[in-house]
Order: sequence, then C-alpha cells, then structure tokens
Amino acid sequence: MTLSARSGWVLVFFVALQAAGQNTSAGRRQFESRCVACHGGDAKGGEHGPAIASRLASYDDEGLVKFLHDGRPSAGMPAFRLAAVPMRELIKFLRTLEQPDDQPKVRVSVRTTTGDVLEGVVMNRTEDELQLLTDDGRLHLLRKTGDAYRPVSSGVDWPDYNGVPGGNRYSKLSQINVTNVSRLTPRWIFQIPESSNLQVTPVVVEGVMYVTHANECWALDAGSGRPIWHYKRRRTHGIGGTVAGGANRGVTVAGDRVFMVTDNAHLIALHRNTGVLLWDTEMADWHQNYYASAAPLVAGNLLISGIAGGDDGVRGFVAAFDQSTGKEVWRFWTVPKNGEPGSETWKGKNIAHPGGATWMTGTYDPQLDIVYWPTGNAGPDFNGDERAGDNLYTDCDLALDAKTGKLRWYFQYTPHDVWDWDAVQTPVLVDADWEGQPRKLLLHANRNGFFYVLDRVNGKLLLAKPFVKKLTWAREIGPDGRPVRIPNQEPAPGGNKICPPIEGATNWFSTAFNPDTHLYYLQTLEKCGVFTKTDMEWQAGKSFMAGTTRNVPGDEPQKILRAIDIRTGATIWETPQTGTAESWGGVLGTAGGLVFFCDDSGAFAAVDAVTGKRLWQFQANRLWKASPMTYSFDGKQYVAQASGQSILAFGLMEP
Repeated sequence: MTLSARSGWVLVFFVALQAAGQNTSAGRRQFESRCVACHGGDAKGGEHGPAIASRLASYDDEGLVKFLHDGRPSAGMPAFRLAAVPMRELIKFLRTLEQPDDQPKVRVSVRTTTGDVLEGVVMNRTEDELQLLTDDGRLHLLRKTGDAYRPVSSGVDWPDYNGVPGGNRYSKLSQINVTNVSRLTPRWIFQIPESSNLQVTPVVVEGVMYVTHANECWALDAGSGRPIWHYKRRRTHGIGGTVAGGANRGVTVAGDRVFMVTDNAHLIALHRNTGVLLWDTEMADWHQNYYASAAPLVAGNLLISGIAGGDDGVRGFVAAFDQSTGKEVWRFWTVPKNGEPGSETWKGKNIAHPGGATWMTGTYDPQLDIVYWPTGNAGPDFNGDERAGDNLYTDCDLALDAKTGKLRWYFQYTPHDVWDWDAVQTPVLVDADWEGQPRKLLLHANRNGFFYVLDRVNGKLLLAKPFVKKLTWAREIGPDGRPVRIPNQEPAPGGNKICPPIEGATNWFSTAFNPDTHLYYLQTLEKCGVFTKTDMEWQAGKSFMAGTTRNVPGDEPQKILRAIDIRTGATIWETPQTGTAESWGGVLGTAGGLVFFCDDSGAFAAVDAVTGKRLWQFQANRLWKASPMTYSFDGKQYVAQASGQSILAFGLMEP
C-alpha cells in the first residue's frame, strides 16, 4: 500500500470511528476470531502470545490502527488488513479490555526481625522477599527470615546519570576489585517489555533502581530486579529522531521525586515511592522538530534539561526548572537571534534553523555554582554555505551560572562544523594537580578526535592532543584553542574522504577518570567516512542535514579502549577490540582498580585500570547502546548494564 493510499485509508477509518451508536458485539467477534488464540479471551495472555490488556493504553487510536494493520511479523504478530468498519469495531472492543499496569493492591501486616510491625500495601512479593508501601508513604524492601522479614539496608547510591553531578563515572566502591573480579556473575535480569535497544543508565537511590524506555519508568528492587511500580504514557505518534525508536537515557532523583523527559520534549516529575505523576512541563513544541531523551541534571533546587532535534533544524537551548513545581526559571539559547551578540558568527539564512541541540546530560560544580552543558553541531549538518562563520554557540561547552543561566564562559571545539561532530561528550569535572598546583579541571574527549583539558573556572585551554590515529581534518589545536585545519577536508558534492567519520572518534557514551592512576578512560573509534553535501531547505517534521555519509571501501574500522594521561595527552595503554565497530557502550572506573567497558564483540568486560589487562568478561552478544554503573545493596557491590531489552546486574559469586 502506498503512503497516499494508506493516508486515505486511515482517514476513512477515523470517519467511521466517529460514527455514533455502535455497540461492541461486532468487535468482540473480530477479537475472538483473530486474537483470542494467542492473547486469551481477556487479553491477559495465552499459550502463543503475551498479555496485551495493559499495553493498549500506550497507543492512541491512530497508533493502534497502524500497529494492527502492519503487524510485527518478526515477533509472530501478523498484519490484519481489515477494512475501515471492521477495524473500527475491533478497536472499540479492545478499548473495553484496557487495564492499567497496576492492579488493585493487597494490604498486609508483617513482623520484622527488629521487632517492629509494618502495615501497608504490597507493591510486589515472592516467597523470599516483599516490597511494601506503608501508610506514611515509605517504601520498605524486606527479605524473609523464618517467620519475620529483615529490612534491607540500601548501601551506596547512584542518584543521577553519571553517578555524581561532576560527570565522572568513577565509583569509590572497591568490594569488586582486581583480585576477585573473576568471580563476577549475573545476579538478576529485568527485561523491559516491547522496548528496543536500551540506552538507559540505571539510577539507584535507597535500594530502588529506576530505569527507563521512551515515556516509561520502572522502579525495581535493586537487590533482585523485582518491579515495584511502573509509569507509562502514550508514545507520540509521528515524532521523529532517535526517540521514535524508543531512546531514553534515564532519570535523576532528588528528594521524593524522580525526574525524566518524554519523547515530545516534556519534563515530568514522579513520586519516587509510588510513580504518581506530580507535574508535567512542556519544554518545547515537538511539532517544530523538538524532542528529548537525556536524563535531567539536579543543580541545587533547580532541575536542568536540554533538548534534541539538532539534525532537524531546531534552535537549541538549556533550561532550568523549579523541582517542586516544574515552573521554568531561566533559559539559555545556544544560538543567538539575528542582531543579538554572537549572531555575527552566522552569515546567511540558516541562522533561522541553526541546530545547537543540547541532547546529552551536562555536569554541575556546586562549589562554583556553575552548570557545564555541551552543545550540538550547527545545521544543516554537512553544508555550511548559508552559515559562514564560527556559528556560536554550537559545538561548545557552556559554563552557565546555575541560578540565572548567565553565560560565564564558553569553549568551541569545532568552529563552523560541517561534519556533524556534536560536542555532546560529557564534560568531566575533576580536581587535580596541574604543573605542580591544584586546579579545577574540565576533561573533554571530543568527537573531532582531540582530547582537551580546560580550566573550568575560566575556560582557559590547558591541553589539546589527538587521541586517535585516523585524523585528517586538522593538524593540531593552536594555543588559541582553534583547530589548524588541513585543506580540502570538507564535504563535497561528489564525496570526500575525511577522518574521523560522522560517528566521531568517540561519542556520547560515558568516560571515566581515576584519581589514583591519573588516567582518563574512553572508548574510541578508528574510522574514516565519505562526506557529501547537497542543497536543502528546512521543513517541519523532516531532517535537515543537507548531505550524507557512507563508509570508505576497504577501510577497516576498530573500537579501542584507551587510557590517557591527562597531564600530557599521551595514550598509556590501549585495548583493541574485535567487532563491527558499531557499538555505543561507555566505561566505568572503580576504586577496585577496574575499568568496566562494553566490548565491541558484544561482551561486557573489565580490565586492570593500571595496565589495561583483560581480567573478566561476560558475553551478552549485544550491540551496546548504553553505559555501565555500580552501586551497593545490603552490603554487596553490584555492577549494572543495559543490554538489548534487559537490565543486567552482576555481583560476586560466593567463594
């Protein structure tokens, strides 16, 4: 069926759907003849298919029509090419079967090993454990011991995307270390139904883990993976970008609230113990190509968030919101309007749709009270003819006053970017000696192939060195921070070979710095690409890239884990990987002397932080799209990683 034919068919369906006076008996017959054999008469699942009663609310009528019409053959779901009237009847009956994910709760009274009696609502339970919400709103994680229940101590938390506001994915936990990591084994697995390749980093607070998929948040018992509550809202039909495939990278937690973004660029607050929606704020209009997928950042009593859509020609911004109400406090636009300071760096009409999206989580220094936020590339991506100049403030790290949003300083990594090298790699904040003096540093491994060290107080460049070998677009970074470019290394109508490729020498996945080794760890990509450019006009609902890229024939790309000395920029050791070089997993450093990383072969692995020697791996056979984290629960350290549709939690096997 052609797109125009389908559109006409859907229109006919909606005319029919609005017709009055229809009962559900005809729809019941459709359901019984087509659906019962797989999903059961009550839609709660059967021998050949899953429960769908709780999933129907995720679709509006148009989305449900499309799903039924197209089916999901790869999962065994056939296409139902029904005419408009039978389809209307079927959907009307399906709506009568809708059930919320949360069924009526059971109240119990239990005795604890401390002699207390707890009364409340059962959120989940097995023979060995109980997750109980008491009437005072507290959530209790309990383990069965004889005739009583033992309260579980929470341990060390991981409350936001990178574990700490400064963005350094390094943990002081050391129970899992170089001497015993060989005993690491999976402890539990939780699968998010109907999800795609997860990009989330789990967050853990007081023994509860929070994980997300697009417009969904699950609260899990971090010791067993048992679900406690589930929040879900309908996906936005017709939205573009990565969120159309379900991308969401997680939440942040502050006080009694869990904060996350939705696919259509809303910011929401959920109650941490119940999942109840507390407020919902629209950050931008998704019809203008805005969307969102990154975890927000807590800065004092504010919540900081960015948006996505740079490849679709949006005008980027960073905004701060009151945690209690969701009310916007300030907004910083990453590209000025015509006539504003900085607009002189845009010469041409494309300042109207400039990019500069803010689609990854920034970092925060509470002592300086500065938020550091990375910005994306200028638009259109590959053709800069109508945006001559540096194109501020794209491809930057921005230092913003946390209370007001006022710009303290900026550093632009790739002026006049025509390669789609967003600067949205995490700015890592560390305090370390620099040339014999303590200094507040910002570490940034950029997609353009250079590793940078900045003074985060004033933005001064301290060091810039390449960290990949396949680098052809610039010879070096000058003392003024500007790249010394190599001629004829821009996209061309007939194509031009350039290194790094569009994926970058690294990308948004996490990095880590170990204060004991003074090494900075990151996943790198040795690869080139062929870049082309074309002419293009911006349109709502469509991408705005004005060109394409493709692989170089004969080029053999490779992912390599590298450890960089931050004082010199030299690579101290590297771990080459075997695979397709298409993985997008990050790294985690720990005080146990380990670096956990997502190997390109599909394995989750750990190496010695000093030498790079491989010490352990678990073959998950996954194309990674997320970064690892660690936490402790009830006296035991765990390491967690999103893998495909699942969250994997690893712990030490008892000797």
